[in-house]
Amino acid sequence: MLNGTNIFLVGMMGAGKSTIGKLLAQKLSYNFVDTDPLIEQCAGKSITDIFTHDGEDLFRDLEQQVLSQVSSYTRLVVATGGGIVLRSLNWSHLHDGIVVWIDVPVDVLHERLKAESENRPLLQTENPLQKLTDIYEQRRDRYAQADISIMVDASEAIESVSDRLLSMIQSRIVPDRLKQDTIAT
Repeated sequence: MLNGTNIFLVGMMGAGKSTIGKLLAQKLSYNFVDTDPLIEQCAGKSITDIFTHDGEDLFRDLEQQVLSQVSSYTRLVVATGGGIVLRSLNWSHLHDGIVVWIDVPVDVLHERLKAESENRPLLQTENPLQKLTDIYEQRRDRYAQADISIMVDASEAIESVSDRLLSMIQSRIVPDRLKQDTIAT
């Protein structure tokens, strides 16, 4: 169905890109890649350490390099960092595949991230909920450039989300193929 086309998952931190991505990759018989651990591997330190000692700009440079390398492969479901949409050059790599925005309400994200805020450099602030809201507002228009958008609420099981997403991808692909067949005849 996808002819090896990669699927890139974008969205806010805590949206479930890694969890959904792993399950989706299994269903598609694709490999799964999460860009954050690859960035840590390249840098030889945690993302928190990169932000603390080297700054967000260096992190974004590493993120861009990792995305560039990952996008040259096929048959991948790729979970990206929440801010990957901020750089225009990243979009040229993302558009090598199908971009999916995992959209989760900010209050749900806040609830999910409470326990791990120390591992989230952008949330190390006095008011993490306000920071999440600000980040969401800043990035929403960029996320909305995705090919597919799927809204996820707190009560929906991951299995259900991945099944819905798979259906959305299939309905997006099949009409394009039918259009080509119609044009060819």
